[in-house]
Amino acid sequence: MKKHFLKNKKQERILEKAYPPLTIERENIDVYKLNDGQKAAIQEAREQIKRGDFLTDNQANREIDKWL
Repeated sequence: MKKHFLKNKKQERILEKAYPPLTIERENIDVYKLNDGQKAAIQEAREQIKRGDFLTDNQANREIDKWL
């Protein structure tokens, strides 16, 4: 048995009209491929985060203010 979460036919028609454009856009999205250097940089960043080797937003802003 098919369950409907829509309250009425009007909502169902609205969804049917909205769905095709959403799927078309989703199908046209290019998948970005990372190169080995980018993958290594991401892995290094993840390891830094695990070690706590990062600045909070406030700390980074203070560092930037010092440089300026």
